Amino acid sequence: MSGSPPAASWLGIPAGSGFGLENLPYGVFSTGRDNRPRSGVAIGDQILDLTGVTGDPVHGTGSLNAFMAQGPRRWQTLRADLVTWLTDERHRRRVEPHLVPRGEARLHLPVEIADYVDFYSSRDHAENLGRILRPGGAPLTPNWLHMPLGYHGRAGTVVVSGTPVTRPRGQRRGPADDTPDFGPSQRLDIEAEIGFVVGSPSPAGRPVALPDLPRHVFGVCLLNDWSARDLQAWEYVPLGPFLGKSFLTSVSPWVVPLAALEAARIRPPRREVTPLPYLDDAAAEPWGLDIQLEVRLNGHLVSRPPFRLMYWTPAQQLAHLTVNGASLRTGDLFASGTVSGPARHQSGSFIELSWGGREPLELPDGSVRVFLQDGDHVTITAVAPGRHGETLSFGEVAGRVQPAAALTSQTASVPGPLGV
Repeated sequence: MSGSPPAASWLGIPAGSGFGLENLPYGVFSTGRDNRPRSGVAIGDQILDLTGVTGDPVHGTGSLNAFMAQGPRRWQTLRADLVTWLTDERHRRRVEPHLVPRGEARLHLPVEIADYVDFYSSRDHAENLGRILRPGGAPLTPNWLHMPLGYHGRAGTVVVSGTPVTRPRGQRRGPADDTPDFGPSQRLDIEAEIGFVVGSPSPAGRPVALPDLPRHVFGVCLLNDWSARDLQAWEYVPLGPFLGKSFLTSVSPWVVPLAALEAARIRPPRREVTPLPYLDDAAAEPWGLDIQLEVRLNGHLVSRPPFRLMYWTPAQQLAHLTVNGASLRTGDLFASGTVSGPARHQSGSFIELSWGGREPLELPDGSVRVFLQDGDHVTITAVAPGRHGETLSFGEVAGRVQPAAALTSQTASVPGPLGV
């Protein structure tokens, strides 16, 4: 897309829709009349069926992977074509039959996830957790200012927005307990995050440099890394997150192209420690992003986390992820980590909003929360500035908490230690 404002669409896109010509996010959908999952692009309150309008079978595979694997040149070409088709009246007769009202569509997981990595890149979030969990100690661990910390998650439990969240079971040990017990998590939490979807792979042994982010990352989505804080607290020493994280991660159904976010690029916060050369972006093009998130619990706005304050950028995360020679695969997903700001109402998790459970959160309807209860519905939305004054929407990632699943005969009896 050029630097001049795009022509108006013949579609008549509603003002403020968030899904205008500057956005054009990709997803996978089906309808009651045609239950084949296929790729589409959100435009206004419609979805443009890419299988029909392009005739390219790559868009009929049920995920974006095959298209993403074609690389940045193909991404750029199709994006330019979409703008032409939706603005030039000459294409209307061919394009219009392939538009589907978004309200009639079922949205699917847009990407077949290859690997999943979650980072820990908000300084405010990291310092908040340090003060909550290690009162009187240093808020940050010694390595935090030197590299983006993260953990490898479970790709098979990444699900699309709207998938129910079954409360996980596991081992828990209270502060006054000598031994753990087993049962449903009592400290179920969220983590409001931004996810980055890899389109182009990289070979093993060849790290991805900071400027190469756009060659590999196709787009951006919303992500909720559901977390069982009590399970996590008991298991995370010495190896880090495991069952307290791996039960479910939700992503939004729309992937906003990285190319749509040029106007949202900003400098990250000032760093007091100069990173090692492979992470030093002082002279590089900035990859901070001005994205504003909102978190709602049962319809009530409880937080507005600002992504612009993230200490480590996605370019630095990708560089660190691959610096040891790890390869990238099409469909890899890496997440920013919880997005939080310095104020309590900018926190991206309930452990921060309730300050570890010591200061319960009061909702406008009179109810009180520390962590999530069964039946609670969490929605995360986000917007970013477009190039010509348009606001870009990321849609939403949502989930409702369901009670822990009943134990089956296979899991009713917990075996004794096996000795590893």
